[in-house]
Amino acid sequence: MVANSTSRVAVIGTGYWGKNLVRNFNDLGTLAAVCDTDQGILKRFSDEYPKAAAVSHLVDILENPDINAVAVATPAETHAAIVRSCLCAGKDVYVEKPICLSEKEGGELNVLADEYGRILMVGHLLWYHPAIVRLKEMIDQGELGKLLYIYSNRLNLGKLRREENVLWSFAPHDISIILGLLGEMPDRVMAQGGNYLHRQIADVTISALDFPSGVQAHLFVSWLHPFKEQKLVVVGQEKMAVFDDMAGWPDKLKLFPHTITWERNIPVAHKAQAEQVILEEAEPLKLECQHFLECVQTRQRPRTDGLEALRVLRVLNACQEAIESKKTISLTTAERDKRDDFFVHETAVIDNDVKIGFGTKIWHFSHLMSGSRLGENVTVGQNVVVGPRVSVGHGVKIQNNVSVFEGVTLEDDVFCGPGVVFTNVINPRAQISRKAEFKTTLVKQGATIGANTTIVCGHTLGERCFVGAGSVVTRDVPAHALVMGNPAAVRGWMCSCGVKLADNLICPSCLTAYRENGEGLETIVIERLFKDNKTVRLESLHREPEPGKMTQLLETG
Repeated sequence: MVANSTSRVAVIGTGYWGKNLVRNFNDLGTLAAVCDTDQGILKRFSDEYPKAAAVSHLVDILENPDINAVAVATPAETHAAIVRSCLCAGKDVYVEKPICLSEKEGGELNVLADEYGRILMVGHLLWYHPAIVRLKEMIDQGELGKLLYIYSNRLNLGKLRREENVLWSFAPHDISIILGLLGEMPDRVMAQGGNYLHRQIADVTISALDFPSGVQAHLFVSWLHPFKEQKLVVVGQEKMAVFDDMAGWPDKLKLFPHTITWERNIPVAHKAQAEQVILEEAEPLKLECQHFLECVQTRQRPRTDGLEALRVLRVLNACQEAIESKKTISLTTAERDKRDDFFVHETAVIDNDVKIGFGTKIWHFSHLMSGSRLGENVTVGQNVVVGPRVSVGHGVKIQNNVSVFEGVTLEDDVFCGPGVVFTNVINPRAQISRKAEFKTTLVKQGATIGANTTIVCGHTLGERCFVGAGSVVTRDVPAHALVMGNPAAVRGWMCSCGVKLADNLICPSCLTAYRENGEGLETIVIERLFKDNKTVRLESLHREPEPGKMTQLLETG
């Protein structure tokens, strides 16, 4: 294919893998800009690719009307926010795997892409490898016969990561291939992992997938292996196929027409000479970039679109859940509803009329009191008291020795550090009952409360705020505010990813930009109006914060 001369692509994130995207889009004549927070990296790219703009702020990409497409290669936890901003800014998006870390956010990104009429493509690289393309053709044509079994090994010494475990780093490619070759989703997942370098990060995982057709598959991934191995084996009744990505091009894909006969009711294997599959040599990443540009030009749906990425994400999450729970995970709704869907340690006490959501874990010596409601995937640590009649949202983490009393509401994704105490009365007396005078406390979505913090009742902690350890909160906390001290006062602003914002309210890690509103900060998104093939800007993105309001908050809290 000839590169689309009208496509102007910005690469966001130019690290370990991003630099390869920069090289390919430059070779295809479409590189318009590179975006990274590291000034040294930008200087090197500016010297090597002088025709491309080098910028350090995402807003510079979003505001540029000459850039119609972006390639995102930042850490996985930043994907959702960056992709969302780019789609809303009217950009077609290619994002490296995984699409994001949350199935809910992945679904929202797909909806957003459809609403804005944007291309959303995910970097599942192997689907652009000539060997995998040919393997898929052979399976569809029945050359291997009925498929019986698939297994893959993706092994190496490094690259060691701390923002994600080896399952999320290595397995997405192989899961994508297995799902695509079979054309179905697994109905059960089993997995186990080994944490050797860090107690909470798996370095080795083995996952087993059972499919409705009867095919089974397993994936072995490790970054603690003495040599690099990337191999996929597909076992069929007629032939077996081996894709070895570490082999030279003549030997990337081979067929083994082995047969098995039954002699005296005993299976006997008959080995045959390997057959080399002739392939056209090509760099898969270049083919992937070309496919993205073709989709931008023709508006066709990508081979690895957002829906395909969402299926992979669902299997990844099931594997992760299996590792953590040490249980078989069902991906069929009916079976999932029937099985026990949360964990309670034998020393924990659960009163009557307590609702506990799917995937929630209640640990040693904790007490959930009557009328309390806990959402899905909540973690309750040791010696925690919740209730009575307390509402806890999805994805909340409550660490050891925390007391969450009646009148408190924790929305989704709230983090409570060890020893956090919530109050519900401002003038308690031992001899006087104040139960009719309880004051409410609302902790909004994504807020973080540091260890040994006390939250005086009657206040609201805004979305994504960050309360420093040991603080005493005596007033409302604005959204995204960093507060600390006794009494807690605003000392800065925090990004949704948990990094302190720069003075210009732009995150130095994920490049998300913010502006002030009446309740703290809000994410800046360019809104576009698409009409008659013209783009009309509805509001300016690069609006500086009001210095008076900022100074007042910083000085007085």
